[in-house]
Amino acid sequence: MSEGTSSTATTTQGQSLLLGKGLDVGTANIVAGLQDARTGVKIKLERNAFLDIDSDIYSKDMLTKLGVPYVVHGEKIVVIGESAFELANIFGRETRRPMCDGLISPNEVDALPMIQLIIEKCLGKPTKQGETVCFSVPAESVDCDNNIVYHQGLFEGMLRKMGYTPRAINEGHAVVFSDLAEEDFTGIGISFGGGMVNACVCYRTIPTISFSVARGGDWIDKNVAGVLGINRSKATMIKEKGVDITNPQGREEEAIAIYYRNLISYTIQNIKARFANQRNMPSFSKPVSIVCSGGTSMVGGFIKAFREEFAKIAFPIQVREIRHASEPLNTVAKGCLFAAAISE
Repeated sequence: MSEGTSSTATTTQGQSLLLGKGLDVGTANIVAGLQDARTGVKIKLERNAFLDIDSDIYSKDMLTKLGVPYVVHGEKIVVIGESAFELANIFGRETRRPMCDGLISPNEVDALPMIQLIIEKCLGKPTKQGETVCFSVPAESVDCDNNIVYHQGLFEGMLRKMGYTPRAINEGHAVVFSDLAEEDFTGIGISFGGGMVNACVCYRTIPTISFSVARGGDWIDKNVAGVLGINRSKATMIKEKGVDITNPQGREEEAIAIYYRNLISYTIQNIKARFANQRNMPSFSKPVSIVCSGGTSMVGGFIKAFREEFAKIAFPIQVREIRHASEPLNTVAKGCLFAAAISE
């Protein structure tokens, strides 16, 4: 992102911020990206989850002593983000999730106020009224009927009320913006998120294929929890503690590795199928790269497993390399930030 072409504004704290922010609205995490003229890109991340506790003096005292921030919502005390996840594991409970399968959850009555709290915590107030924020949205799924229009409209309205000018960008497209600049924004960007996997085939910034599959990290957690007889929060904790899916140790890690390989293979097969069915595909003059990102891709051995599964199929175009994004968890937010900065 070129500072010379971006507008700047000075906050009350004296920081000189480049106008335009990026927001990755993920099922598992909310990630915001902004750029300071002196210190560069800043990332703010919070787990997209909350936990409600009965509102009484003992619960408030306990949370205060533990240093856990909370808000009072109705007759409940609500803990959001990473603190909610940690408390859920301590008490053997499941966190509540504002989003499900990549979209706002239709079954969670408190979804909107809770996710707004999390977004406000990460994104902050606009540097100036009407500042552009580019936020990620999933592509239409190939394996389920999802209502992207409603989901996108909800977040456009929420961000507009916060004082921003919202612009939606496909999640896979944001990966291309973030990590394929040196290849003329040409290649395949894949975001392995909590609720979905989003893929975008791009030619010189122009998306030619964009789609999602309704499987992701939550799908892995759900199935692992089912076969092991544990709750999902426990399955997530096992997955995040340091598993190598190319060298699983014990029954728990073996289950995680099995479902990871299934997810990777399923995604690759769908990309191949879309190439076969897509009309007017551009002709790539040279091999292109595949960039994998997202929190679900951060498990040990992910890229090695992806390459192994990829080698099993006859892919329709030549691939130069398969690599991890430079910052897998922040990639989409950085791509959104890039899109927002060039629009200011």
